[in-house]
Amino acid sequence: MPHSQQGSGGFRPPPVPPDLRFSAPGEYAALLRRAHDLALSGAARPNVDPGLWASWQRALAVGIDPDAHLPRHLHEVSDVVSLRRAHALAVVIPALSELLADETASGRHLLVLTNAQGEILWRVGSPAVLRQADGLEFVEGADWSESGIGTNAISEVVVSGRAAQLFSAEHLVRTHHDWACTASPLRDPRTGDLLGVLNVSGPLDTVTVDSMRMVKTGVRLAEEMLKARPGTATSSGPDAAVGRTVDRHQTGMALELLGDNPAVVFAGGRRVPLSLRRAEILALLDSRTRGWSAEELAYEVHGETGAASTIRIEMHRIRAAVAGLVESSPYRLTDAVHGTSDVSRVLRLLRNGQLAEALDAYSAPLLSRSGAFAIESLRIELSDAVGAAARASGSAELIKRWCVTDMGSTDEDAVQALGRLLGQQDAGYLAFRARSERLDREFGLP
Repeated sequence: MPHSQQGSGGFRPPPVPPDLRFSAPGEYAALLRRAHDLALSGAARPNVDPGLWASWQRALAVGIDPDAHLPRHLHEVSDVVSLRRAHALAVVIPALSELLADETASGRHLLVLTNAQGEILWRVGSPAVLRQADGLEFVEGADWSESGIGTNAISEVVVSGRAAQLFSAEHLVRTHHDWACTASPLRDPRTGDLLGVLNVSGPLDTVTVDSMRMVKTGVRLAEEMLKARPGTATSSGPDAAVGRTVDRHQTGMALELLGDNPAVVFAGGRRVPLSLRRAEILALLDSRTRGWSAEELAYEVHGETGAASTIRIEMHRIRAAVAGLVESSPYRLTDAVHGTSDVSRVLRLLRNGQLAEALDAYSAPLLSRSGAFAIESLRIELSDAVGAAARASGSAELIKRWCVTDMGSTDEDAVQALGRLLGQQDAGYLAFRARSERLDREFGLP
């Protein structure tokens, strides 16, 4: 039962063909499970490689239950999103996904990228394999270190610093015995520090003699990309990125969605204009982190007549125009871009209590030319948030600044708040009230 030639530890080789895991994975898994059962039942001389046995013993000592164990969770998904945005590896996940992931309906393996401690930050795969992984809580924010879930390929890399491949019952926890996992360390090309672990997992028959070579190819690609980016941040601690502000100077691009000239803007000032339809799609992607299916986007953008195929075509065109902008399954902005839009900046400033700066940033309505119901809802939501903050500020100056904008010109509650602060005879209040009454007449309001 040979352990991976590239990995550390494993079962002592019995008299079976060395490539049995590839030629007859079911038979090989059965042999491993019998050895696993004997070893954990207290066999005097377990037929397990000392390195792997030591890992099992360490995990058992901290309370890992081989029969009923799920990983501990270090962060909520919302925190993981923040962790990913400023992590050094955020810039390489799109390329790794293109090289190693399979997000098609028939895809059977899962691409996983962790931080240096073994906490999962990214998962990419088909909906079916993601559901399988969910059942094991092989999810973002879960701790797949040795003390978090027991012996697995990721934990082996974290402990040893070397690539590892674990097959079936080489995993300590029995619910993992239907999986094969291949992992390799990903290091900072300047310092040699461990940044994370690249792992590919799937059913037993998905592992091949080329699995380790492909994973290591992905690592080389990622490290070359990091080497080519001057000043790449190498922060890899578990909380390094929480709460950190993201902007185009960190990611290289940002979305401009306010007004009537939407675009992707790069750090050097280059603009890639967006058609209204593509801008609507990106605005929806920007509005929530969990992403959207093609069917959902089709309905929100086109209504009852929308077709998922139309959205997929638009996504293809968006990716062709600007690489590294959109991920799929579900569709969502890449972590390098999410949170960089001017809309996100306004909301972030509001959350931080920086109303004056938010008013400066809120220069125009969201996609002012769009008539899509979903965009209109987001537009109203944004204006309501800014207006509520202005009215609650207790500052006549900030309320005035809000009322002179196109978005705040119809906010009668803000005008009334201004009257309470300045008095009913204040010239400024009277001017805003007269404007509000004129707009009411023009729109036929009582």
